[in-house]
Amino acid sequence: MELLKAFVVGGLICVVGQILIDKTKLMSGRILVLFVCLGCILGGLGIYKKIEEFAGAGATVPLTGFGFRLAEGVMKEIDNSGFLGIFTGGIKAAAAGITAAVFFAFLAALVSNPKEK
Repeated sequence: MELLKAFVVGGLICVVGQILIDKTKLMSGRILVLFVCLGCILGGLGIYKKIEEFAGAGATVPLTGFGFRLAEGVMKEIDNSGFLGIFTGGIKAAAAGITAAVFFAFLAALVSNPKEK
């Protein structure tokens, strides 16, 4: 049942992104930023935590989950460090995801054979 919940919620997030691509003039980069900001806002309001508890990986893997991690990290670090937590919390919370993205992008660059158009 957990896999079904993850599939449905993750799929719905992707459907929203595809509808935005098809029906608006927004570029994909702006949609990605919109999803990260939406995850931050919903995380700050305490809504995304409930979605994550329900859907598991279906809510943590998409970009909204990354935005939620940033907001959650900032809130925790503000409690621990005060004002400086605003600047350090998001990076600490999302460090594993950022590191994985850079590492796998590097591997992809080594394996691929890019050509100029």
